[in-house]
Amino acid sequence: MAPTEAPNPQPPAKKKRNSHSQEPVEGGGVDLISGLPDAILGDIISLLPTKDGARTQGLASRWRHLWCSAPLNLDRSDLPSDREALEGVVSRILAVHRGPGRRFCVPAGYLEDRPATVDSWLRSPALDNLEEIDFCLPPASNFHFSATLRVATLSKCRIPDGFAESLHFSQLNQLGLKKVTISEGALHGLISRCPVLEFLLLSDCTGICRARINSSSLRGIGVRAVCYQDAGLRLSELIIEDAPCLERLHYAEYFGITVSVIAAPKLQALGCSISPWSVSRLLLGSTEFQELYVVSLTTVMRSVKILAVDSWFTELDMVIGLMKCFPCLEKLYIQTCRSVRQNLWRRKHKHFIQNYDIRIKTIVLGTYRGIKAQVNFASFFILNATELEVMRIELKDNDYNESFLVEHHRRLQMDKRASIGARLDFVKRGLCRNHLDINHVRDLALTDPFECCC
Repeated sequence: MAPTEAPNPQPPAKKKRNSHSQEPVEGGGVDLISGLPDAILGDIISLLPTKDGARTQGLASRWRHLWCSAPLNLDRSDLPSDREALEGVVSRILAVHRGPGRRFCVPAGYLEDRPATVDSWLRSPALDNLEEIDFCLPPASNFHFSATLRVATLSKCRIPDGFAESLHFSQLNQLGLKKVTISEGALHGLISRCPVLEFLLLSDCTGICRARINSSSLRGIGVRAVCYQDAGLRLSELIIEDAPCLERLHYAEYFGITVSVIAAPKLQALGCSISPWSVSRLLLGSTEFQELYVVSLTTVMRSVKILAVDSWFTELDMVIGLMKCFPCLEKLYIQTCRSVRQNLWRRKHKHFIQNYDIRIKTIVLGTYRGIKAQVNFASFFILNATELEVMRIELKDNDYNESFLVEHHRRLQMDKRASIGARLDFVKRGLCRNHLDINHVRDLALTDPFECCC
């Protein structure tokens, strides 16, 4: 009997594909990402660099409309540096974008002679409900900012007296002023109009010689004071009068500054960067330091756990004086480890070794060359810090070789270390940033703003 053929079954009816279906991708897998809701995809796009976000329109029809409706992330790092091209690109993006504004980071300083263009950008509906702005304002431009701002960095502009009275940033959490001309009264008024402000950065500001801080919300303050030729008044005095929540304070000065901390009971991290040609003073309660050397020690601050120091000459005598003021110190950063002395300590600091509990767990030494003064400085902590966990030593590239590492493991007497669990980590200096560089106000939001993750 001849075999009978089974009847051909009817092909199954094709299901109608909806816009959220999972389409096969080129590799044969399933595109799970495209199945996510528009709101989630929009958030993903907003985290991408500006150019990459725009390119998502070409991925598939599912993505075509998303970039124009996703939260806008407009970042200068992806934009042309040519003035004409920059103006055209930014204006076109703001004209077509229908979604909310999230981040606007544009070097408008290139457009100093076009205040009308900058003004139109700030008034654009695309920047409604903006959360972050990093902007260099031409002198003639007006100030137009969304009340929804959470992070703001303003550069190269003048903030006039009385300006703050027209503002109320109810959500502003981080404020950075870079090369801004502002008076003491205007700064005080601006801070008072930001009720939830937690982090403040004043970098190379002029027009102000004294800044008094009274804030119940500030948790981090950074100040960089540089004297420019013909710059007018420069910041020469910072007074923390009442800052009950202040945890992090960093200052870098080049021509002398007096920093007074009257009331900051929660201060945990302190960074001090001073130049060799300045006369700086640090007042912590009734304790006084001049150029970071103890003048009078009458107050101790047990709350401080992190200390970062950058001085042309950083000597052991200086650091021990600071440690006496901060007896609970756990992390110590020494950016430049130079000394005109040999840092001999066995006799000179015998009393300190016998009577003080050195609780430091982490030490970072920058620009280490292995000279006698540096070896003595480092070995003091290796031989006496009973809770030391790691000493990180940063070397120049030409010093980073096996023979140098072996030699200094021996010279630093690691076999006699006070903490059996302590280790030495040698790293190339070229891979590390300056630990006291606070380049953006967001750096102050870090628990340890001086830590390098390289």
